[in-house]
Amino acid sequence: MTYDPLVSTKWLADHLDTPDVVVVNAWMPPVTDPSMAPKYPDGHIPGAVFFDINAICDTTSDLPHMLPAPHVFSSAMRKLGIGDGQTIVVYDDFGFYSSARVWWTFLAMGVGRVHILDGGMPKWLSEGHEVTQDLPHRSESHFTARLDNSAVADVNDVRRNLANGSRQVLDARSAARFAGSAPEPRAGLKSGHMPGALNLPFNNLIAEDGTFKTGQELSQAFTDAGLDLNKPVTTTCGSGVTAAILTLGLTMAGARDLSLYDGSWSEWGSRDDTEVVTGS
Repeated sequence: MTYDPLVSTKWLADHLDTPDVVVVNAWMPPVTDPSMAPKYPDGHIPGAVFFDINAICDTTSDLPHMLPAPHVFSSAMRKLGIGDGQTIVVYDDFGFYSSARVWWTFLAMGVGRVHILDGGMPKWLSEGHEVTQDLPHRSESHFTARLDNSAVADVNDVRRNLANGSRQVLDARSAARFAGSAPEPRAGLKSGHMPGALNLPFNNLIAEDGTFKTGQELSQAFTDAGLDLNKPVTTTCGSGVTAAILTLGLTMAGARDLSLYDGSWSEWGSRDDTEVVTGS
């Protein structure tokens, strides 16, 4: 059966009490409002555990929320009560923002049965589904993380791929940030983009009703950005979060050989040895 990264609100409502389904609330405050408090304590999907991207990360790195080491991730998941063989459904308080990053993190760590709630909390609430402030009581479970190194790109990989054209690089930032006509929200970063990179703002993959685009409409968005879905792609963004939304869309569109540049513009735009260009 073909893997579908998304599940509907109806599917989740029908499976909330299924023992092997675990719901995960993905959280990262918007980069424009880094002090925003998590919404989880005010109300979350019943049984959901809280996944803070800024906490479950490589805390030794100077770059924001880099992928943690497998043993660190395994320990964090055990404490959340997430174990091997479970079906994981990740949702987002904003619809589509941090959920794709958590989805991609599970995939990169070797988890196969992981999905995103289509439309996230906004759709869940609009349909009148239950929310709670009660904290779940989950027992610690054994969790095995096996990092798929091919899913993660570093600065040297991206520099080499841009030079030899072996992979397409697709940037999820806004057109203005990509062109360098708008400043970066993080201080100290250059404005512009990597030479040879393509641009597809992540919100271009979201339909007007807040669900993810599908079918021809989704594929057309990539085609309009100049991307060849039959060739390898590395996604990037400001800090490796919304790049995962592009990875999600590419997966749904049938693309293969995908990687995500974890450091993204937070790394590339801060270095003296990386080339930056401006304009569309």
